[in-house]
Amino acid sequence: MLPIRDNVPTRTFPVVTVTLIAVNVAVWLLYQLPNLDGSVHDLAFHPCEVNGSCQQIDKGWPLTAITSMFMHGSWLHLGGNMLFLWIFGNNVEDAMGRLRFLVFYFLGGIAATTLQTFVTFHWGSPGDTMVPNLGASGAISAVLGAYLVLLPSASVPPLLVTIQSPKMTPLETIVTSRRIMPLPAVIVMPSPNVNPDP
Repeated sequence: MLPIRDNVPTRTFPVVTVTLIAVNVAVWLLYQLPNLDGSVHDLAFHPCEVNGSCQQIDKGWPLTAITSMFMHGSWLHLGGNMLFLWIFGNNVEDAMGRLRFLVFYFLGGIAATTLQTFVTFHWGSPGDTMVPNLGASGAISAVLGAYLVLLPSASVPPLLVTIQSPKMTPLETIVTSRRIMPLPAVIVMPSPNVNPDP
């Protein structure tokens, strides 16, 4: 189930949200697609660099903690993140203001990377610290949390809801649209990913 919109109109055009989406798409198309493995090696975040348990793999963790927020592992990864940023980011930007929203977005991404690194060091294997982390999901999860706090009564209709009874064959599966129910914002919040999105 994917959200298609929310029921909260914005007062201003979401300049920061659109710019973040454009930068993410540009990084994917112009930098990552031509050499996905090389781009991940160079600008994805590697937790092992933080405590020196591996040699510097890429450009260094202070830089890659930021650059990794604009990188993705696949078209689906990029598309899902940008869909959620578009639907929820515009309202959070409208409520916070452009500069505060931009700062909040980056702080959310850095907090997610920090937490992912902590979890990896304390509960992961030594090899896990060498797995590159990338994606905007940490920052976008912060945006979703802000949306929930700022707009708790907003509803977010889903694109598709699939209902299947044990007595139904796959051909009899009922695919319904948003007419079933508008979901409150809390229901569409994604669960945290371990990797590749800090």
